[in-house]
Amino acid sequence: MEALKLVDLHKSYSQTRALDGVSFRVESGEIVAVLGPSGCGKSTLLATIAGLEQPDQGEVFWNGSSLSDLSPHRRGFGLMFQELALFPHMTVYQNIAFGLQMAGMDKPAIRKRVQRMLDLVGLPEFGPRDIHTLSGGEQQRVALARSLAPQPKLLMLDEPLGSTDRTLRERLILDLRIILHRIKQTAIIVTHDQEEAFALADRVVVMNEGKVAQIGTPQDIYRKPASLFVARFLGLDNIISAKSQQVGAQLMAETTIGQFPIDHQVKGKFKLLLRPDKLQLGKAGPCQIKGTVIERSFRGSICQTVIEVNRLRFRFDFPSSTPIPPESDSITLSFDPQQALQVFP
Repeated sequence: MEALKLVDLHKSYSQTRALDGVSFRVESGEIVAVLGPSGCGKSTLLATIAGLEQPDQGEVFWNGSSLSDLSPHRRGFGLMFQELALFPHMTVYQNIAFGLQMAGMDKPAIRKRVQRMLDLVGLPEFGPRDIHTLSGGEQQRVALARSLAPQPKLLMLDEPLGSTDRTLRERLILDLRIILHRIKQTAIIVTHDQEEAFALADRVVVMNEGKVAQIGTPQDIYRKPASLFVARFLGLDNIISAKSQQVGAQLMAETTIGQFPIDHQVKGKFKLLLRPDKLQLGKAGPCQIKGTVIERSFRGSICQTVIEVNRLRFRFDFPSSTPIPPESDSITLSFDPQQALQVFP
C-alpha cells in the first residue's frame, strides 16, 4: 500500500536548483534510501517532505492526501539527524520520554512506551543511565528509540550513521534494518554512503543535481546502473571508449584493449563498462585481456587489483584466495561479455 508519494517537486535557491522534478513513491513499511553526492538535493528533499521547506512546484501526499496545508508538527513525521542532539543533562529515559511528555501522554503510558523502545533497541536496563556514560553505538540506539517513541507515520533519517566508525556503522546498519522491519516502520534514509544505502534499504533512489537518476532495488542498481553518472558514483570506474562494428552476424565493441561481442544495438561511438567483479584469472572465459599487475590491495574477502592494459588502468575485485601474480608481472584475465560488459550509448 502506497504511503508517501512525491509528485514533480521543484525547489530553487537563487540560481541553484536543489530539486528538479523529483517524483517517487514509498510503500507502507518500506525502507527507501535517497543516495547521492553532496549538493544533489537529498537534504532539501527531506526538509520538503517534513514541511520545513515549501516546494516551488509539486506536491507531497500521504495516504493519498496532500500535505501542502499541513505544518511540520501536524504531519506526524519523525526526524533523526547525524548529530543525534541528545540532551546531555537528561537520563536515557528522560531523553526518550521528552517527546511523549510534550505530546501530553500520561506517565503510566510514557513508562510503558519508553520501556518498549528500550527493549526494541536492545538497551532494556539503560533507562537510568546518563547520556555521557554511553558509547557512540549506545547513543545512536537511544536517538533511534527517541525518534520511534512517538510512533511516527514516517521516520526520516539524515545521514544517521555518518559520525560512527566503520566497524560500529556496519553493526548498526544491520540492527537498524532489523528494528525498522520488525515494527513495519515506513522510513526514508538520506545518505551519501553507497554501502549504507544498499545494506539498509528495500529500494534506493539515486539523485544527481536535483534529479532522480535511478530508482530500484540495491541489487538492480548495482547490477545495471542506468547512466554513466550512476556507474561512476557506485565506484564502477572501468569505463572505456568504444565504437560499434558489425562482424558477420555479431555486433562488436572495438576498444583499445580488444574487440568484444555485445548484445546492445548501438551505432557509432559509446562508452563500455567492464565490471570489476566479473573477471577471472586465466583463459577460461570466451573473452580475454592481457596486462600488467600494478597494485594489489588486500580488503578482507576480496583482493582489489589494479591492472594496466595498453596504458589504461583498471580496478578488479577478486576473491582473496585468487593467486594474483606479483606487481609488475603479466596477467591474463577472461570473462563472459554478457555478464562483464555494459553499454552506455
